[in-house]
Amino acid sequence: MVTIEEDCLPPATETPLSCYSPSSTPLASIEIVESSFLSPVWLLVIFCTINLLNYMDRGAIASNGVNGSTRSCNDKGKCTLATGIQGHFNLSNFEDGVLSSSFMFGLLIASPIFASLAKSFNPFRLIGVGLTVWTVAVLGCGSSFAFWFIVLCRMFVGVGEASFISLAAPFIDDNAPQKQKAAWLGLFYMCIPSGVALGYVYGGYVGKHFGWRYAFWGEAVLMAPFSVLGFVMKPLQLKGFPSTDSIKTVRSIEVMTPSAGLETLTNNNRLQVGNEIEHDQFKVSIETSKLSYANAVLKSFTGFAKDMKVLYKEKVFVVNVLGYVSYNFVIGAYSYWGPKAGYNIYKMRNADMIFGAVTIICGIVGTLSGGFVLDRVTATIPNAFKLLSGATFLGAVLCFTAFTLKSLYGFIAIFALGELLVFATQAPVNYVCLHCVKSSLRPLSMAISTVAIHIFGDVPSSPIVGIVQDHINSWRKTALMLTSILFLASAIWFIGIFINSVDRFNNQEETGSESLRTQEQSIVNP
Repeated sequence: MVTIEEDCLPPATETPLSCYSPSSTPLASIEIVESSFLSPVWLLVIFCTINLLNYMDRGAIASNGVNGSTRSCNDKGKCTLATGIQGHFNLSNFEDGVLSSSFMFGLLIASPIFASLAKSFNPFRLIGVGLTVWTVAVLGCGSSFAFWFIVLCRMFVGVGEASFISLAAPFIDDNAPQKQKAAWLGLFYMCIPSGVALGYVYGGYVGKHFGWRYAFWGEAVLMAPFSVLGFVMKPLQLKGFPSTDSIKTVRSIEVMTPSAGLETLTNNNRLQVGNEIEHDQFKVSIETSKLSYANAVLKSFTGFAKDMKVLYKEKVFVVNVLGYVSYNFVIGAYSYWGPKAGYNIYKMRNADMIFGAVTIICGIVGTLSGGFVLDRVTATIPNAFKLLSGATFLGAVLCFTAFTLKSLYGFIAIFALGELLVFATQAPVNYVCLHCVKSSLRPLSMAISTVAIHIFGDVPSSPIVGIVQDHINSWRKTALMLTSILFLASAIWFIGIFINSVDRFNNQEETGSESLRTQEQSIVNP
């Protein structure tokens, strides 16, 4: 096996030298790297763990132990001490809501960027970069000395999440068994409610016993090994993309072609190496290498506008995302304000633990059930829309009813059933995002979907609910108004059932090789 990084030395024997020759050897036939040691099951396990930690952070910052409350006094003059982040920085409910959403600023900017760069750079390396940023930013949250600083750190937490959320689902979709794709997606997205719920419990316990800062520091320690893993893993290749190792080969050839000091001979299609490489030629090689990477980045961004145009013309994608935005508006506010609303409406002494337990059980059962049911009825886009609309409508009815009850136990029972149905949407909605576009657009589809559901969903929902609560001062009425938006999500997804849809997963089998041949041809015939 010959690698491009090795010098092509003159043969010691009569055996022909195996080295790349544009005129004789197809670029795709050069063996560059070893096959990945990462099996599909281990890929799923690792990605699920990372996803769990991402959302555990969101749950932790919403917990009463980490989020806390400001100092308050009742009519009798009895006062409660300020606790958590809100108490430490003396934040209003609006400022507290901004804190929960601030990381989305980094997320919505970085997600499309990472999705575009995946065409030119190793996706696993991009994930490693993102997880490293996430780890450092979370450490900064725990070390914050002012409100503006923790807001800034939360923004960079969003940048760190961006690489993972854009690239993880396409990897899972590629490597899942054909008849279990929705189930594998269900396992992955099960980590969203489970992570948030675990964050409630984790944040409540660590914040109460050690302080809110230690909750962030603990998260950083847990994520650090995965950020390292992102740089050392040998990745599985994404469907619809040229091999990133082959892209490296093309760049190396681009560098070698003008400046490696090689003397090409046509006799028997062999290459002979010049006796030495001059110092100035070596400097040219370095500059050419830098230019090659700069061109790769430029090509990624020039293709972004074209890809976005294709994406927004896909009616199935647009309808799916609109329903997802409405859904996430409610779920985002539930996850942030849920423990505080439960504490005030039903006087829950352990609101973090109760909401955490209900959410983690319903999240696991509901999300897994949604994936398995979709596989059972045959995973198609119309069937996914039927499941999305029906489950969301029934879940909305139950959750709305739960908030009208005065009994704590009645509320927990009915709300749990409602959450179970609402969480059944996770696998179907992401299945539609992945299969309504061609393979090479899946990372961008996931990125834009994520940006949309956050910028129009849970980013504004937390501060808006805070403003509503500040004005009407009734958590029950606020919760009922919020829950009613789930009916809108159900109606939008119902429209999707009647749109003509095509599963485009297998529409781009040869994209990778075609792209590679194009790059090869540009080198051979500059």
